[in-house]
Amino acid sequence: MRWKIIQLQYCVLLVPCVLTVLEAVPIDVDKTKVHNVEPVESAKIEPPDTGLYYDEYLKQVIDVLETDQHFREKLQKADIEEIRNGRLSKELDFVSHHVRTKLDELKRQEVGRLRMLIKAKLDSLQDTGMNHHLLLKQFEHLNHQNPDTFESRDLDMLIKAATADLEQYDRTRHEEFKKYEMMKEHERREYLKTLDEEKRKEEESKFEEMKRKHENHPKVNHPGSKDQLKEVWEEADGLDPNDFDPKTFFKLHDVNSDGFLDEQELEALFTKELAKVYDPQNAEDDMIEMEEERLRMREHVMNEIDSNKDRLVTLEEFLRATEKKEFLEPDSWETLGQQQLFTEEELKEYENIIATQENELKKRADELQKQKEELQRQHDHLEAQKQEYQQAVQQLEQKKFQQGIAPSGPAGELKFEPHT
Repeated sequence: MRWKIIQLQYCVLLVPCVLTVLEAVPIDVDKTKVHNVEPVESAKIEPPDTGLYYDEYLKQVIDVLETDQHFREKLQKADIEEIRNGRLSKELDFVSHHVRTKLDELKRQEVGRLRMLIKAKLDSLQDTGMNHHLLLKQFEHLNHQNPDTFESRDLDMLIKAATADLEQYDRTRHEEFKKYEMMKEHERREYLKTLDEEKRKEEESKFEEMKRKHENHPKVNHPGSKDQLKEVWEEADGLDPNDFDPKTFFKLHDVNSDGFLDEQELEALFTKELAKVYDPQNAEDDMIEMEEERLRMREHVMNEIDSNKDRLVTLEEFLRATEKKEFLEPDSWETLGQQQLFTEEELKEYENIIATQENELKKRADELQKQKEELQRQHDHLEAQKQEYQQAVQQLEQKKFQQGIAPSGPAGELKFEPHT
């Protein structure tokens, strides 16, 4: 269904996960060439969590719109530009009253949820004088000026917000991975500084040996190349490599049979290649690096095949890619271990940032320690005053007792009745 362009473009996998090669019942496959394929029941495949703070709202709107026949037909005929530029959103005016009522209710629930989040944040900051309506402006996935009904502008804003947020995701993920690698190297060097020369040489030797073991792996096929796909065809699908057929391969791995290879389905194709380099049982193999490698492979294949940049691969795009020279005679694929992930200058700059942050934390810790000491000093002073007061009261009571005056309570009342 064409709605997958929205559902999968704006609901791409954002949380790294270790995927296994997925298998489905072949379509248009010669059954005599397929070995040990068990029929499976078709099941609804849940869209992956986008990681967006409005993920649930996005999915619910998609589910409701899919129930309207008119909107579904318009969507099937729309191209990706019509979806992106907002023209498709205008079709919301023609959906059924029942669908509009459901969308209105979803929007009211979302506005209520956002208001509760705002209130909780303000309460935590003890600032209850802010205007909640004005604060809703910070949420760009809905029209806050109309909190009661879902209009075409709401659909347009939801699509554009999700597009902008998710296009930033991969870039952010690469940046975070680079910081992760620099932190690893920074901590390694800092640890070496604590060792004597003999121990340091020993650790350096271990480090180089780990690198050699990690780099000693079978050849990694170029992602998306004929060699790589044929390996999946033979080892994962159980088919004769001499019978490799791109169209059949596409339909085999279009797991949900929607006519597209989405990012999740593409990443599943790289599992065998990644397993050549990364083993969770090996100390020298970093699983965080494996997920970065998976992301690089997926991005590379998308850049090569996805001609209209809608983050989905159609059968036509896939077959066109198999006709290119790069498919038959690809360049060698360099893994992360063969690349320089950062320069010495970048590492030095990162270490300066860390040092600055550590100094700020130390300064803050020193300030908190001084505050603690001052509070303790004040507490001790009050305790001393309390003891002096209690001693003075006791001395006064003893003096009264010696003079034959009955001791009194805090309010001056007699503590016992005199004898008559």
